[in-house]
Amino acid sequence: MLPESRGCPLCRRDVAVGELLTGPELDADLGALIAANTPGWTPAGGACRECVRRFATARDELGRHGVSSGAILPTPLRLAAPDRYRGRGVTVAFLDSGFYAHPDLVEPEDRILAYVDVTRTRRRAQDLRRPDESSWHGTMTSVVACGNGRRSGGLYRGVASEARLVLVKCGTLRRITHHDIQRGLEWVLRNRRRFGIRVVNVSCGGDYEASYLTDGLSQAAERASREGLLVCAAVGNLGHVPGHPVLPPASAPSVLTVGGLDDQNRLDFAAYGMYHSSFGPTVDGLQKPEVIAPGIWVAAPILPGTPTAAQADLLSRLDAASDPEMKTVLAARAGIDPELDAASGLAPALLRQLVRLKLKDQKVISGAYKHVDGTSFASPIVASIAAQMLEANPRLAPRETKRLLIGTARRIAGVNADRQGWGAVDAEAAVQAALEVRSPRQASNARAVPR
Repeated sequence: MLPESRGCPLCRRDVAVGELLTGPELDADLGALIAANTPGWTPAGGACRECVRRFATARDELGRHGVSSGAILPTPLRLAAPDRYRGRGVTVAFLDSGFYAHPDLVEPEDRILAYVDVTRTRRRAQDLRRPDESSWHGTMTSVVACGNGRRSGGLYRGVASEARLVLVKCGTLRRITHHDIQRGLEWVLRNRRRFGIRVVNVSCGGDYEASYLTDGLSQAAERASREGLLVCAAVGNLGHVPGHPVLPPASAPSVLTVGGLDDQNRLDFAAYGMYHSSFGPTVDGLQKPEVIAPGIWVAAPILPGTPTAAQADLLSRLDAASDPEMKTVLAARAGIDPELDAASGLAPALLRQLVRLKLKDQKVISGAYKHVDGTSFASPIVASIAAQMLEANPRLAPRETKRLLIGTARRIAGVNADRQGWGAVDAEAAVQAALEVRSPRQASNARAVPR
């Protein structure tokens, strides 16, 4: 006789009743963290042992950094990514509008192997040390994936926090052209062996829809896959637009195209919903994206030395200050935020209310980080999981890595498959699947099960 089973209220997996921990079996502080992340949950409802383990890890990590359960959660915790693998020995290339040598990438060790600007014949390494308006997007995508959390004491690190990076600038904040993305991919292809590149993240899209049969950018992405590179591409943020177009290179067949999910900054799978990602079919009739990953509430760096950084630092200091200290802090930093300067005569309670409204409006986490949204950040998260998988099993080919990520993804109930593909990436399951693969046949036999 089969043991009685029912669904875990957190992860929705069917588990034996005896595997559900309830009431007195759960620590009070652990129960409080679960309740904060799962509205309506009570200890009587229980949680499976895997969820208890995951929440206990999160509790310990947040406690170690003195962070409350209501704070923006670090990406590795949200994904339950295995801490053992951090992309060691794997190089990830990023194509974007610009970059900056952020402390999370270059301290205590500079992990940037190369920087190239395909739009300029003259480029200098020191260009990375001078942030400009085009630097912020690529800085955020690369740090989301591979940052070590240096400016947060290790809290807001990426999943592949020990991977090496190659940074390829393909345009500016104002414009990245179809042709320049193609040039960026072709540069990566020519230099893949030199820098040991295994994964490419493209958080930008072409100028128009096009068939992969004739489009040069799509064909460059296909060639990259054939020559040993896993290309991860953001599907775009046009899910609310008629036609919700998927542009190259995200529309190419071999590319792992990533959409966004909204986990509501919570740890439980039951909270997952959709972000307004673009979705197929493409002009070639292909269904995209294949997987989804967090596309909102993602912790990302603020570009140092900018007015935005100065304002975020001021807001964070004011929020941490006692009532008597607030005016002193504001006076010492006059001129950074004219609105706060004008409000300096308010009573402390009113001034604090204004500060907290601005923190929320500007999505400030601290003086060094804010939370961002867009599939531009979902894609590097998947690229960072791929780096974990390749550290765990360097023999994986791009098609195998892609298939395992698809095969271990988890479908979100109530969301059409055309919007979510095979579902939300499961970092822990994907890495475990990579460890278990001994041959290409095993990878191709992986299957996703709607859960």
